[in-house]
Amino acid sequence: MKRFINDVKKYKNYIIYATKAELKTEVINSYLGWLWMILEPLAFMLIYMFIAVIVFKSKVQYFPIFVFIGLTVWNFFNKMVTSSVKLVATNRDTVTKVYLPKFVLLFVKMGVNLFKMFVSFILVGIFMIVYKVPVTWNILWFFPIILTAIVVTFGVCTIILHLGVFAEDLNNLVNIALRMVFYMTGIFYDLASRITNPVYRTILLDLNPIANVIFNLRNILIYSAPPVGLWTVIWFFIGLFLSAIGIKTIYKYENTYVKVMK
Repeated sequence: MKRFINDVKKYKNYIIYATKAELKTEVINSYLGWLWMILEPLAFMLIYMFIAVIVFKSKVQYFPIFVFIGLTVWNFFNKMVTSSVKLVATNRDTVTKVYLPKFVLLFVKMGVNLFKMFVSFILVGIFMIVYKVPVTWNILWFFPIILTAIVVTFGVCTIILHLGVFAEDLNNLVNIALRMVFYMTGIFYDLASRITNPVYRTILLDLNPIANVIFNLRNILIYSAPPVGLWTVIWFFIGLFLSAIGIKTIYKYENTYVKVMK
């Protein structure tokens, strides 16, 4: 842990610089520039609204905000996990020429996706004003809930980053798993009201950290209710545990990554 903290301090300037550079690169390569970071989540929100409201006749209160919260958290998790599989290979020119703790690459990617996530949450705030959603002090739970999502995502991604170096087919397996988790997470439908069986509810809502985060964010932002905090706390510590395992594994095997890629 001490080595990890020292490396974060040592490479923090590189992380900040590389994050800004990647964000600027995405803007330069896009005709719409920064506007695309707003239009992309809005477009997906409209698609899922059409499916849920027109096709499935959903009557969820404040449905645009309901969907947008789910999409925002899911996009962060999905993009992080997807990019982690080939992250070392994608940065091959960097890791083969200079020493860089490989989790630093994750911090850079996380910085980019965190920026996009908070842009989306600004839009959530605007929608809340437009729809006149009542706001209570429960909204302050936003930060610990998001922190849990970040910690869990980082922990999962450290392990996937390591495995992705050695398993070429991992990308296909991850895509299949993410597609399954997407439909089990309740992005465009109310998972809590549809699943009444306590066993299935535990499996789909409590044992799925992203579903748990989305459920609690909707509670505090839309319904002015406190979060169901037990599983959020549990997942926070599970995320720390996964992060510790992932970082330790990366430190142990990172010298072999270059050899595998040759």
